[in-house]
Amino acid sequence: MDSFAAAIAQIKGNLEQILPDAVIDHIAGLLDLAWRDCTLTPAVTVRLAVRRCLEGGTAVSHLRHLSGLDFHRSSYGRAVQRLPETFFTLLTGVVTRKLRRDRPAKLWHGHRVLLLDGSGVSMPDTPELQGAFGQPGGQRPGCGFPVAHLLALFDHADGYLVETHLAPLRTHDLAHAPVMHDALQTGDLLLADRAFGSFAHLALLQGRGLHGLFRQHQRRPRGLRRDRLVTYPKPKEKPSWMTAAEYAELPEMIAVREVRVKVRVPGCRVRHLVLVTTLLDRAKYPACELAKLYKQRWQVETNLRHLKTTLNMDVLRSQTLDGVRKEVQAFTLTYNLARSVMATAGAQQEVPADRISFIDAVRWLRQAKADEPVPELLVHPECPGRFEPRVVKRRPKSYRRMTRPRNELKEALKNNGK
Repeated sequence: MDSFAAAIAQIKGNLEQILPDAVIDHIAGLLDLAWRDCTLTPAVTVRLAVRRCLEGGTAVSHLRHLSGLDFHRSSYGRAVQRLPETFFTLLTGVVTRKLRRDRPAKLWHGHRVLLLDGSGVSMPDTPELQGAFGQPGGQRPGCGFPVAHLLALFDHADGYLVETHLAPLRTHDLAHAPVMHDALQTGDLLLADRAFGSFAHLALLQGRGLHGLFRQHQRRPRGLRRDRLVTYPKPKEKPSWMTAAEYAELPEMIAVREVRVKVRVPGCRVRHLVLVTTLLDRAKYPACELAKLYKQRWQVETNLRHLKTTLNMDVLRSQTLDGVRKEVQAFTLTYNLARSVMATAGAQQEVPADRISFIDAVRWLRQAKADEPVPELLVHPECPGRFEPRVVKRRPKSYRRMTRPRNELKEALKNNGK
């Protein structure tokens, strides 16, 4: 019994205060989840899922050794299956809101700023996941892995991941942007790339009392004036991601502001760009301030890199649709816990939280004991104007690409050795 208590204390680590058993059990009670007196209770299962994400999605057999608990890997799978997706969604939302309340976000001219962008995550090649998400084009059936389109909403001030949405691979970023609006509050400012600067999306934002700052959509003609107010008429054709009824409710025209910006950053391919925004007051929102803010849009790429590369969420392990959605929620929770450590370390070390090393925060979370204070973590130096070529130095292995299913290739090897 003592060894069991020690193992439970080990997997709790320093997460007891921000991820207490009472919160987990309360959400389980709200959903009327019943479980017998066993090792893998909801609280233990959640902590094991977080520990697995902290270890880069390690195998369950390794997770058993890390935790010190005696359970079979199939038992862990069944324990996760017993917890519905709603449980993970509610838990992630509750914990994230608490973390954001503990450290109120800095406002930009009185607005909360949120970053929105799309990406992709791969997963095992199973019929269920192939049917749900599809695979990249140019690959024959059985020769590629399913890839999901991931839409992610981050808080610009503190980097927390506020909302995620999974969709089939061939989904435009805008298709599920309205779902993200539900996570916003009146007056919030959405910062994203040109894919989100369409008439329909701008009109939806204005209709809900939200604001947007995007690069001008590629189909719009560029104006020559540096800062101008323009009227966008409603296009005759509705976008494919909206229903006819939704499109009919949009106004016939909207007023927006276009700001022409000259780019003087070495290494940038773009020399001029046009920003479009619903912030129409030139005195309150100067063009130079809008340009500085849009430059920070690139932070979303760094956040996605932390989530997909550092935490190793780029390739998911679950083999079912339900498991994939729960796994993404577990990674979201883990990412935000690491962000909370960065915020604490940044306050202690008197530097912005974004300069604290994300991987250093993850490494500390892996081994931190209960009530152990956050130590001094690695601080990245400031590198203003840094740029790198978008190339890959490490060469891939020189094997041929799979162009036929594995069973056909094995049969060919067996028959003629080719």
